[in-house]
Amino acid sequence: MSARRQMALNAFIFPPGHHEAAWRYDKSQPERIYDADYYQQIALAAEAAKFDAVFFADSPSLNGAVEFNAAGRLDPLLTLMAIASVTERIGLIATASTTYSQPYNLARAFASLDHLSHGRAGWNIVTTDSAAAGPNFGVDHPDPTDRYERAREFVDIVTALWDSWEEEAVLLDKAAGRYADPDKIHRVDIRGRLLASSGPLNVPRTPQGQPVLVQAGASNEGRDFAAAHAEVIFTAQRTLADARRFYSAVKAQAAQRDRDPDQVLILPGISPFIGSTQREADELEQRFNELTVPAYGIRQIASITGEDVSGLDLDAPVPASLFADAGDVTDNRRSRRQVVAGIVERDKPTLRTLLHRLAGARGHRVIAGTPERVADELAEWFLRGGADGFNVMPPYFPGGLTDFTEQVVPILVDRGLFRRDYTGTTLREHLGLRVPENRFTRARSNPPRSDLPRADRRIGTGHR
Repeated sequence: MSARRQMALNAFIFPPGHHEAAWRYDKSQPERIYDADYYQQIALAAEAAKFDAVFFADSPSLNGAVEFNAAGRLDPLLTLMAIASVTERIGLIATASTTYSQPYNLARAFASLDHLSHGRAGWNIVTTDSAAAGPNFGVDHPDPTDRYERAREFVDIVTALWDSWEEEAVLLDKAAGRYADPDKIHRVDIRGRLLASSGPLNVPRTPQGQPVLVQAGASNEGRDFAAAHAEVIFTAQRTLADARRFYSAVKAQAAQRDRDPDQVLILPGISPFIGSTQREADELEQRFNELTVPAYGIRQIASITGEDVSGLDLDAPVPASLFADAGDVTDNRRSRRQVVAGIVERDKPTLRTLLHRLAGARGHRVIAGTPERVADELAEWFLRGGADGFNVMPPYFPGGLTDFTEQVVPILVDRGLFRRDYTGTTLREHLGLRVPENRFTRARSNPPRSDLPRADRRIGTGHR
């Protein structure tokens, strides 16, 4: 494992919390999830603890089980701008779909966030798994292969647009009356099978060079895409053994693509129930599970399996046949389905037990324990090759996050595993990621041979 001196920590914001019953818990505040100051409060707590970033997941459709859960979502980019206005250092990562967005608009939006936050933006690249999204845009939802083909073209275009202004393109020469050097502003002229853009972007190169590229998902296609493009990978692993296998596999895939594995950070999700004693933590988790609505969880199982499970006995074992085609860790198309299949195969839970397991962070690792126990587990995963850091997924907000920042983070700091203070100002600096070289500046420094065919000299057809 390529050792990093300190782990990365992100606050994964999922209103009103990552347990499906969070909105019913007496200390949660679901009435505030459409208020800017709610998210500002959460982000300020994470920044006070010197977290690398806050992260928003998103989907361009309404969860069909809104009857039982607080399923509405504000736009992540607009919400992060409200956060940017009251914070100074913490990174700002938003999810945006390559299936239901256009490259130019998305490139402009994230470049704007990076400028307005002075270099703190990150883009979580998703292809959108939910078939319910298609009708919202008047189209049929594409299959995974088509979505990933579009995603590859999409990222090529977006990163080329971010490069379309070289570092020194803006002159600000008032005496000569020259604002910019047109020789350092470039068309990208990319045309793929599904997408095309001429460029240039109408936003200059950003403080980070480019916003940080983030990707989530563990399917074969997702892993291949992440190895090619992602600088940070969010993943769901429930055991250290699985985490280590995923970690080593993705790092190896990145190396095979001539990328530096140390520049590809892997952050599993972790959802902590924290108590002053083990018993207190266990009771807290049990309290949340008792607040779950089985009808909600059954709909989630149905969405994963494609089967109606409403007729199953809640207290009978889950039939393994529901996941017969889920695949294994080396051959899976839908990562969430495979995670749940692993739970069923390994633990043989009843349907009620499985619903409780998935209620707490949707298949990510849930820990109930004292601050010391939580810190011990994070340290073990980090030091034994399972993670470069973690996506912290509190069961409820805002108290679940402050429990972690005030009780677990000081232990990690004392052990030398996490920073005492920020040493940089950008998200790339927090994460130890290099600024990507501008492809046009590189081409200027290494001009193409004049004897090559014109097609071999085109710029802007790849990420790096």
